[in-house]
Amino acid sequence: MKLTIGLSVITIASIAALTGMAPNKTNNVKPTAIAVNHNRFAKPVVFKVDNQTSKLTWLAKKATGEHTGTVEVSDGSFTLDNNTLKAGSFDIDTRSITDTDITDEGANGKLVTHLKSDDFFSVEKHPKANFVLTSATKAAGNTYNVKGNLTIKGITNEVTFPATVAVNGKKLTANAKITIDRTKYDIKFRSKNFFENLGDKVIYDDFDINVALVANAQ
Repeated sequence: MKLTIGLSVITIASIAALTGMAPNKTNNVKPTAIAVNHNRFAKPVVFKVDNQTSKLTWLAKKATGEHTGTVEVSDGSFTLDNNTLKAGSFDIDTRSITDTDITDEGANGKLVTHLKSDDFFSVEKHPKANFVLTSATKAAGNTYNVKGNLTIKGITNEVTFPATVAVNGKKLTANAKITIDRTKYDIKFRSKNFFENLGDKVIYDDFDINVALVANAQ
């Protein structure tokens, strides 16, 4: 029975091809399937930040030198649609701040304690800082011009910076340097714009955070 039906279909299709007649709904001949690239309709991919392998380092300068250190990422994610960055955010644990340039244990501890105080980041009152991407314009290759809202000590300001975002398999890496004016976040200690006659005790307003984030596809 199956063989007879198969032959009938082939015969009808052959006759239609020879006579120029298109098969109709009654001859049971189905049109040829057309291949569709389903990747075009793929859903956006979310990458969750790995706080164990991600790294943030900071650099602050003063009249007599500079200090460097680290601070930990506590959470974050990025969303890519059609391999293009569409959304992203990450949280910073301000309580984790360290200094890496002072070798004397006592002096190191004194600086870190001061950085955690109300003169600087008020970590007990504001244990989390946060960045939320608002736009990312692709420049060339994996480079983006990024704009977003940075919140420190509960104060939010817009920041802009270039960033490199690359995907290799299920892993995303994001690298950037964000230059921040600390006085916009009520961190005015020894700023020459708010205090006079500081001499060589001036601490410059701008400091840098170097961002190196690693995230995994969910």
